[in-house]
Amino acid sequence: MHMPPGFSCSSPTMACRLRKFLYGLRQAPRLWLAKLSTTLAHYGFVRSYAHYSLFTYRKGKVFLALLVYVDDIILTGNVPQACSEFKTYLNNCFRIKDLGPLRYFLGIEVARGPHGLFLYQRKYALEIVQESGLLGSKPTTFPMEENHKLALAKGNVLDDPSRYRRLVGCLIYLTITRPELCHVVHILSQFMQAPREEHMDAAR
Repeated sequence: MHMPPGFSCSSPTMACRLRKFLYGLRQAPRLWLAKLSTTLAHYGFVRSYAHYSLFTYRKGKVFLALLVYVDDIILTGNVPQACSEFKTYLNNCFRIKDLGPLRYFLGIEVARGPHGLFLYQRKYALEIVQESGLLGSKPTTFPMEENHKLALAKGNVLDDPSRYRRLVGCLIYLTITRPELCHVVHILSQFMQAPREEHMDAAR
């Protein structure tokens, strides 16, 4: 019996012991982040207390900020030369691919203008609309009725509440760039446990 590299087996029970973690296993992301964190700390980065995936570097007038999501990394700073030097260091520690200026990250699109960066989620919002089957629908001027009575809804409980939860979850992420939806999404999120037909209609 041929075993993949990184495994050792003892007969006759063929109990296997993993010698090296493989990418894609449950332990891999945790080990990758731990190794990356050690590498960043060695360079001088400090992990943020506000969010575990944010690292900052300060030395004199140089400031670098690094955001990590699994194996995707965003790097920004106030000194281009310092950014280049750090990318060289990181490439020596890991094999990285520089994708250039940030344009798209986790459903958030980035546009550059004379006054700075503009973040928007047009593509992500269209995906939500399409998944909900509302691509050809007419838009409304307000997101929810003013005197709604969703807390008093008596309709049937949804057979598949995961559809409602997924939709509201997507809307929660959309509020990153659409803060005017925060109040409405907050109301919808109150009915995640047992959503009814009225709640789904309001979400749509």
